[in-house]
Amino acid sequence: MRHIISVLLQNEAGALNRVAGLFSARGYNIESLAVAPTDDPIVSRLTLVTTGDDAVITQIVSQLQKLIDVVLVDDLTRGAHFERELALLKFQVDDAGLDPLARLTTEADGTILSGAPASFVIALTNSEAGINHFIAQATMHAKLVEVVRSGALAIAQGQRTLRHTPLTAWPGAEPPAHQDC
Repeated sequence: MRHIISVLLQNEAGALNRVAGLFSARGYNIESLAVAPTDDPIVSRLTLVTTGDDAVITQIVSQLQKLIDVVLVDDLTRGAHFERELALLKFQVDDAGLDPLARLTTEADGTILSGAPASFVIALTNSEAGINHFIAQATMHAKLVEVVRSGALAIAQGQRTLRHTPLTAWPGAEPPAHQDC
């Protein structure tokens, strides 16, 4: 089963390498990976997509929580969440396919970045399945030349959050070892 795991980790050299090394050492595959700083400059949010049964995912989460740079871990697929991915798609399209491709783009809330037939570029934000569906439809009207995808980004719905509480919240004490996500 496909899982989206969010990790808050210290924004330090080597932190991402240690996470990737954990997956490599245990033979787990990372299908997509997106990392960026959060509103707190000392913490980055890593969103990765991997596959495995419940036992494998439990093992991955447990191993991630043991890494020194990791602050919090949450398997977002265990609850309701929003998922989006950015895709930049380049097509070669003939005159007959221009209107259908433009219409598909509009219907998918995409943006045409370049309307040149030899290099028709679209930006599309959707779920992985939504982007895959768009590509399947678009290739009936144009030749797909290049695909660049960000990988999944996800956030929990409702009150559930994955947020770092700065150490200053615990004057003179260490933060709790784990926060409920």
